[in-house]
Amino acid sequence: MKEYHPESIRNITLVGHGGSGKTTLTENLLYLTGEINRIGTVEDGNTVSDYAPYEIERQISIAATPLHLEWENTKINVLDTPGYSDFVGQVVSCLHVADLAISVVKSMEGVEVGTETTWDLIKKKNIPAAVIINKIDNEHSNFFSTVGDIKKKLSSDATVITFPVEEGIQSKSVVDVIKMKMFTYGESGSKQVVEADIPAKLKDKAEKLHQELMEKIAESDEALMNKYFEEGALSEDELQKGIKASINSNALIPIFAISCNKGVGFNDFLSFAVKYFPSPLDRKSVKGELNGKSVDVVYDSNGEPALQVFKSLSEAHIGELSVFKVISGTITPGLDLQNVTRNKMERIGQILLMNGKNRKEVGKMFAGDIGAVVKLKDTHTSDTLTSKNYSVVFKPIEFPAPLIRDAIKPRSKGDEDKISTGLHTMHEEDPTLAVQFDPELSQTIISGQGELQLNLATKMLKDRYNVEVDLVEPRIPYRETITKVCTDAEYKHKKQSGGRGQYGHVHLKLEPQERGKGFEFVDAIVGGVVPGRFIPAVEKGLNEILVQGILTGSRVIDIKVTLFDGTYHTVDSDEISFKIAASQAFKKGFMDASPIILEPIYDVSIKVPEEFMGDVMGDVSSRRGKILGMDSEGSNQVIRAKVPLAELYKYSTHLRSITSGRGVYSMAFSHYENVPKEIEGKVIEEYKKRKEEES
Repeated sequence: MKEYHPESIRNITLVGHGGSGKTTLTENLLYLTGEINRIGTVEDGNTVSDYAPYEIERQISIAATPLHLEWENTKINVLDTPGYSDFVGQVVSCLHVADLAISVVKSMEGVEVGTETTWDLIKKKNIPAAVIINKIDNEHSNFFSTVGDIKKKLSSDATVITFPVEEGIQSKSVVDVIKMKMFTYGESGSKQVVEADIPAKLKDKAEKLHQELMEKIAESDEALMNKYFEEGALSEDELQKGIKASINSNALIPIFAISCNKGVGFNDFLSFAVKYFPSPLDRKSVKGELNGKSVDVVYDSNGEPALQVFKSLSEAHIGELSVFKVISGTITPGLDLQNVTRNKMERIGQILLMNGKNRKEVGKMFAGDIGAVVKLKDTHTSDTLTSKNYSVVFKPIEFPAPLIRDAIKPRSKGDEDKISTGLHTMHEEDPTLAVQFDPELSQTIISGQGELQLNLATKMLKDRYNVEVDLVEPRIPYRETITKVCTDAEYKHKKQSGGRGQYGHVHLKLEPQERGKGFEFVDAIVGGVVPGRFIPAVEKGLNEILVQGILTGSRVIDIKVTLFDGTYHTVDSDEISFKIAASQAFKKGFMDASPIILEPIYDVSIKVPEEFMGDVMGDVSSRRGKILGMDSEGSNQVIRAKVPLAELYKYSTHLRSITSGRGVYSMAFSHYENVPKEIEGKVIEEYKKRKEEES
């Protein structure tokens, strides 16, 4: 078995807009390096990366796929990620372990919304990056226009490494501006490449791009800058060292011309990746926490074993897999490691290299490498596993907050356990798909990044677990309170049915409290008119009715209740009687104290290109939203607003629709606010109607 140490490993993640060609790119890479013997297509459903039935059916990537290949004695781990924003969690988890990210862009369309959103994630992670401009064989390809788009919208540090000799259907050659040579590729699948001098008509273009590259390298190092200005050039050795250092420090973003359909540009790209892309050693270390202190864990195969799981898989034919990156030490089957995150011990079983559904067992894996292990007992995505001597914990993966929520309504009773099991498994595979039962709403709420993600979850429930469910609009967690004082809310509970009866009698005073102060109970009984042993029963009755609510079944908040009078019966009075009396008195007093309904208001931040700003602001206003302000962020505008949760149902889908897919937003709870009177009546009527249907 060939062994790969950190210096001979490259970990790259492919990101980009849906349909940019990431999966087809991986097919070409695997074929060229001998991992597969034919190139599959997304349309035929026979690619290595998209092997799940749902991916084949929809012809899109849904889950990130770990792949590996070898080129020039270097192992390249490739993580192919989905392009659709519903599955952004897969991108986030892969960027967490990547040493470099490659954004794949279409030569005709240029930078698209998926390009920008994933680029934002790359910048947030602050990892080195490169760009592949794919589909230079498209008849409307415009490589240099796309380069300009990339420089404007992504980074001014983007610099051409290879460019096409011709574009469109005749495309078969690229010019390498480092080697200053032209490379002509044979028919797709032939693996033939011929090196030649650059054609005379392209020499000036190549020289100009070569100079741009040298200038970019010189800018990143003061010594190189001085030499470049003095001599007008850099030596080959200086150029090579400068390229690698600049990429690793994010000062250079190389751009490559590629045609996946014709197999053009791949040899140059792979050779560049081996020579210049950072290895784990170049990235040096990973931040962790040890005994409450921050530590830098270096990529050292001789160090204490430590790894982090960044992806979980559950497959019928093999069971559960944990996909991990080795940060320190050497991992071997049979090794006992502690899950530091959960304080559990785990034994490492089979260690696998993955190319889609094809798996190969290996005997050891060194620091910096990526692999998978079969069936760990209690290990989940983001968990850290280490030797017993080294209880370091790596920073967990930060997944984006949910943007869409639905309530799950089973079509058949008794399926709750199956639904819970199924959704728990799906959450393990994609942590952005969250599920919880909300006792306040009496609904199981499923939340995620988009409609496609949630609809796919319901389809998986049916196919995997034979459970059918519907997605319905979740109820809103309203709140109820009062606006005036009720000085005397009285209720006498009296029941006589032979033998011992029931008797409880209370007088309550209800007062509104300032927002956020909560519930306050005051015992103001004088002279024992309500014996002390019944006071807790009164408070319990009040607490129960506060949870159930009066107008909409929602929780009552910010209210002060004073028990100031009452009577009792020496024989018939008991805790239950006073509990009932208290709740009924509260109901009466509540309705006499000008009650209102409060609704949750959310802070919403919407990022859109400037041309859509007017439409989005108008739409926010139509949703009873209040615009707070706007900020510029690159070529986009960020609109800040406060919007009622009741108006945000499926907003992510609507925003994509009115912005041609280019708008993105985030939301976070802000506060509760009065429901307008014209809407309050509708909310109460809907509650009454639901109660009638349930009874």
